[in-house]
Formats: sequence, structure tokens, C-alpha cells
Amino acid sequence: MDITYTELKCKKLPVPLPNNLPNNRQLPMSLSVFFSSISLGDFTPETGFFRSQIGASLRVYDETFPDLEGDRPDLALFGVLDDRMALGNAGCSEAANAIRRQLYPLYQGEYKLRLADLGNIKAGETVTDTYAAVKTVCEELIRSGIVPVLIGGGQDITYAQYLAYEKLEQKIEVALIDSRFDLDQDNTENAPLNSQTYLNHIILHEPDYLFNLNNLAYQTYFVSKESVAMYDKLYFTAVRLGLIADQVGQVEPIIRASDMLSFDINAIRFSDAPGNAHATPNGLFGDEACQLCRYAGMSDKLTSVGFYEYNPLLDKRGQTAILVAQMIWYFIEGFYSRKHDAPPVPKSAYITYRTTVHNDAYELVFIKSKKSDRWWMQVPYSGSQSINERYHLMPCRYEDYQTAVAGEMPDLWWKTHQKLI
Repeated sequence: MDITYTELKCKKLPVPLPNNLPNNRQLPMSLSVFFSSISLGDFTPETGFFRSQIGASLRVYDETFPDLEGDRPDLALFGVLDDRMALGNAGCSEAANAIRRQLYPLYQGEYKLRLADLGNIKAGETVTDTYAAVKTVCEELIRSGIVPVLIGGGQDITYAQYLAYEKLEQKIEVALIDSRFDLDQDNTENAPLNSQTYLNHIILHEPDYLFNLNNLAYQTYFVSKESVAMYDKLYFTAVRLGLIADQVGQVEPIIRASDMLSFDINAIRFSDAPGNAHATPNGLFGDEACQLCRYAGMSDKLTSVGFYEYNPLLDKRGQTAILVAQMIWYFIEGFYSRKHDAPPVPKSAYITYRTTVHNDAYELVFIKSKKSDRWWMQVPYSGSQSINERYHLMPCRYEDYQTAVAGEMPDLWWKTHQKLI
């Protein structure tokens, strides 16, 4: 059947809105009302933590809720104990504590860790109540310059994570690492909200603040050709698992362009992450998953991350919990390696390259950071859609520049251009 998203939703970008959010905003209420505390003793070895282990320095909601104002953390970890809409994966609501048990003993890197563990958001009376709590917490943390790190629950929680951006006055990009497209293509407008249909609700949500959707590491035999065609029509980005294998760095610009990341553990192969009811023989290797998380941490733009669908009831020897803990470790390590070199920065901090394609019909402008060697391309806004800015800056690869120099239009430039007209 024909996919009707293009008729249901017109993907146009209005006047661009600022990406940088204030980091000195006062929290309007104590977020503690949304959380249940945890017992640090449940995760502490008999001999205690060594000084350089994560568990020794993070602030935990044990008896007292962490101070999020006077001594503001950089990151806030919390669990979501709701798997009612995690189809076929009951048990993933128990993920948070299993991950904590493996995360706390890991050693910190060369940085001063400012991490708070806020405890767990319990399942509400209805799943809608859980979504409302997750949305409110993520929104207040993001507004205050604190990066939420969500652990546990079904991937339908991604929708609540997305709703946190609704009042933040900016268009956002969403990155999903998943072996499938979680869409109901037969019931686009009225699909129930669950772990296999939440994308319907993100794509069709009003007001529309979704600029781009990036689906990474999908496996072709799990995705219909109609869904792939729909992604193409809406100029969304979908990268097959086979294109990532042995060259995971090529998706770094896609993650760098994203404001939020949702990681479904089923994207990792069963041999590396058996703790998921939908795990299959193929998927990302554990080290590739960790590298993707490091890229997410390094992104100056990314402001929230969620790790979903881990099921400790299916986890052999706790292997998946260990891997997810290491993925979070790499996200933290990436966060403290941020370069803060995304344009606009002083022109002396980057190099500008210009070239033309299609018989000089288009001039393409590329920017390279002197600090990190990362690349961006300028994609001009069409007509008078932008008053204060003339172009949209899109993270890209050196290979995109090489393509332009060879006289060909980079696919990323063209897709972005179509969104701006």
C-alpha cells in the first residue's frame, strides 16, 4: 500500500530557532516528586569503592535528592520502570538497577565527573502518566543545561523523551539506533502507541518541531520497502547495518547533527547482548555500539540520550548489563571530550572551502574545524524563510567535500536543501 505520511505531514522548516539553551535557568520545582530513591548500598561492594570509580563520586538519590541547582551536575542518570508498551519484551522495566550494578564500579577517565543518579521513575497509574513524568523531567533538565541519561523501559519511552523538546523553541533532529523502523504503515494516523509504533506519533505530532529523523543500523530484512520509500519521500536518513560494519565513523556526522539519541539494545547482535527478546544473530558488535555512544557524547548539540529494551530476565551472566554500562561510560567519556567547536565560532578557529557543482549552478561552502578536523557544510535557506540566518549548518564528512570537488552534489546537501524549501 502507499505510505501517506507525505500527505499527512508537510516537512518544512520555518525561521530557524536557536539551538543553544540557557544553562543557568532555575528549576521551577523539585523534580524529586517524580522519583523513587535507590539504596546506594545495594550497588556498593563490601570493600567500598575506590576513589576513582564512578560510584565513589556520583551523587545518588539515596536519602536526599541530589542538588540540581547550587551544585549543578553535567549529567543526570535515571531509570524508567515501565515496560507495559514494550511488546514482547516484558521485563525491561527491571533494567535500571541491573545497569547500575555494572556502571558504578567502572573507573573514571581523565575528567572531573559531575553525574547525579536521580533514582527511578516508577510506572504511573497509566502509561500516559509515565510519559508525562519522563517528559517533564527531561524538559526541566535540558532547559537547565543538564543532559538526561535514561535507562530502562521500552523504546516507546522515546516518544516521551521527544516530547521534552516541544516547548524548547527549536527544531530538532532525532537519532535512533535500531534494527527496525518502529512504524505501523497500515494505520498511520491511528496507530496505538507502543514500542513498535512510537515513530508514527513522533512523525505526526503537532506542533511539528521535527526537522530530521535518522535511523542507524537497521537490517533490511526487518524493514519493508514501503517504509524505506517513505523515509526517502520525507528526506529522512536511514543507514543499513552493512554500511556501518567496519566503518562506524561514517555515521558520526549524523549523530553530531542530532539533538537526542534513542538506543534500542536489539540493534546489537545476540552474541554481544543477549538480554533482549528481539535480539538476533546479526547486529552491531559491542565495540561499535560503544563507539556510537562516544560520538553521541562528543556532540556539542546532543542534549539527551536513552537506552531502552534491555531485559535482565533474559541476560546471560549479566553480559548485556555490562555492555550497556560500558556504552554509558563511553557516552560520559565523549561528553567530557567535547570540543565546543561547532560553527559559528571565531573564523580563526576554522577553515572555509568553496567549490561549485552542476556547471557553477550551485556554490557549496564547507567549514573545517582546526581544533577537531570535523567538517560542516552550509546549506542556504530558500527565499525569505530566514531573517537572521542565510544558511543551515549541517555536519558532514571529508568525503562529502571530495564529492563536491569532483563536481557531484553530495546527497546530504541535497536532502537538507529539500527540507529548507
